Amino acid sequence: MIFNSHVFKILCICFCFLGCASTQKDTSKTTKSHKTVDYFADNGFGNAVAVVQHPAGVYHKGITYVCYQGELEDPYVAFYNHTTKEWKGPFKAGVSQMGKDPNRKKKIDNHGKPAILIDDAGYIHIAFGGHGGTPKDGENPLGNHHYGKNLHAVSKKPLDISEWETLDNISLFGTYSQFVKMDNGDMYLFYRHGAHRSNWVYQKSTDNGKTFEEPVSFLKHKRRTDIEAEDSWYPWVSKGNGDDIIVAFDYHICRDNKNSQDARGHIPERHNLYYMVFNTKTRKWKNVKNEPLEMPLTKEMADKKTLVREIANDWTFQGVTDVDSNGNPQVIVLVGPDIGAKRSGPKRIQHYRWDGQEWLKSKNTDLPRGNGDLEVTSSKEVSIYLENETNDDVGEVSRWDSFDGGTSFKKNKVFLSRKRSGFVISSLIDNPHPDARIIVGEKEEGTNYRKMYLLGDNGPIKRFEKETQILNKK
Repeated sequence: MIFNSHVFKILCICFCFLGCASTQKDTSKTTKSHKTVDYFADNGFGNAVAVVQHPAGVYHKGITYVCYQGELEDPYVAFYNHTTKEWKGPFKAGVSQMGKDPNRKKKIDNHGKPAILIDDAGYIHIAFGGHGGTPKDGENPLGNHHYGKNLHAVSKKPLDISEWETLDNISLFGTYSQFVKMDNGDMYLFYRHGAHRSNWVYQKSTDNGKTFEEPVSFLKHKRRTDIEAEDSWYPWVSKGNGDDIIVAFDYHICRDNKNSQDARGHIPERHNLYYMVFNTKTRKWKNVKNEPLEMPLTKEMADKKTLVREIANDWTFQGVTDVDSNGNPQVIVLVGPDIGAKRSGPKRIQHYRWDGQEWLKSKNTDLPRGNGDLEVTSSKEVSIYLENETNDDVGEVSRWDSFDGGTSFKKNKVFLSRKRSGFVISSLIDNPHPDARIIVGEKEEGTNYRKMYLLGDNGPIKRFEKETQILNKK
């Protein structure tokens, strides 16, 4: 009996020890599974977001919805609930025609990144996947061909990102998709109707995207007679005040690959800065002085009526505009020197403000090199959301504020910084929540994949690391 008592005590101690060890191991697993990170997904691909394809995010009824280019250039959508602090997704919203050919020399095209819109019925729309279409898709009546197909996907249920349907109701020749929704619910999809030598157009929907009107041209491509080139354009389109849509744009000299003026052939050479307004109620276009414009706009008329600044020698890139409460616009554009190569020298932001009589250029000597978006609060108050690399080899996403109309800027907020990294940046999220203003993808050496971040006034919105591992789920 004594022996059995000792055996019983020993067994009890052993079981207790094993039980404690087991409990400790489970706790370790739980802790690991609840580790949070700054990014919300790991499968951004190439230039996963950009300022030109926009908006890449929208805040709606307490939730921020975001989209980006993922694996094989397919569009992905996720959302963050600001009340419950929970993430959902990302889900693949469609299948791009690009990024699937293993024999193609250029592996990542990057022109078909998604833009997002939520209609008045709550359905979520994504435009994606195009770089002008191909000749096998038929004749392009408004330009030339290149690659991919411009597609339109819609969520199967309102405010549900888990299931999608691709509709055949927009031109497949599009690229650089940009969505605008007006206060009355009308939807506008702006895009270039083909490759470089194509008109820029918009298609309008008055029934929440079920159908779209035929494309309407607003910027005209045409052959030049003085040099071996064609007129081409790069606009950035956004909602202004009331019924207005505002447009900032620059000009691309689309030189022939073999021409007698420039031995470099076809290069990404862009010049000048322009601005105009579209009144969606009257369907009339005008310049900043309220003078009417004949559409589609030609290079000659653009120079005469819509010029913000002639930039003839340096190269431009990515104009962006916003207006104050009085409708007076401010515009930014990247400008760099022509160095005789197939790319310009480093570009810096130039800022211009319309004072009611003329365009005023700001000095902006405080701004670093980088790309970003513009937010105008008043004629004097303006912010630039910017990605740049510091002198210490740190990639940074920050906000620079001006209180003198853009004459001087001061860095007031750093949303994210990473050593030996850079970022691709979206335009500002539509109607942003203060905690979720912009989307960025982190550029890391040695990989085409990007960690995706949603940034706001409190920095990146965190997520459980396990939920971000989209690539490892396959």
